[in-house]
Amino acid sequence: MTASAWNEFEQRLACEGSWHADSQALAWPVPEALSQRLAERNAAALATVSALEERRADNADDDDPVMQELMRLDAKLNALIDMVSRLSLSADALAPRQELSFNAIGAVVPDALASVGEELLLRLRFDACPSVPLELPARVDRRLGDGRTFIAFRGLGDGVAASLERFVFRHHRRKVAGARQANA
Repeated sequence: MTASAWNEFEQRLACEGSWHADSQALAWPVPEALSQRLAERNAAALATVSALEERRADNADDDDPVMQELMRLDAKLNALIDMVSRLSLSADALAPRQELSFNAIGAVVPDALASVGEELLLRLRFDACPSVPLELPARVDRRLGDGRTFIAFRGLGDGVAASLERFVFRHHRRKVAGARQANA
């Protein structure tokens, strides 16, 4: 899977940025029970992050009292989720931010994250909900020689892979929209 995983990764859209990330060694092959638990948790984590990152356009001209009340409730729920998230995981407990890029095929990570072993569990935490990590089983696929390593994800399952692709697309779309607004 060496050349094909790398080629497929390079041909697909990838999230690039700085996220709280760490890794730990992982016994290989991943036991089926653990693989299923990870798939369930990852699907839930992606759904949570997606829901929290979703931003509705503020429509100041909307005089509908029901819509205004729904927007107030939405803001209150977002604030409550943010407070609970901050209480459940202090900033000191978060892994340091790492520059990396990822999609449903794999990730390009700093060598330090891949130094735990050839098989690892990559843990990503997103600002929208840092207490809910995305935990991705992976194998080192190739060392890039510039301080970075490409790791290929294994056993994500079709549902998690599709959700991850949607996440990457939404992230890219927001980045493009932000760049367009900055240039306007």
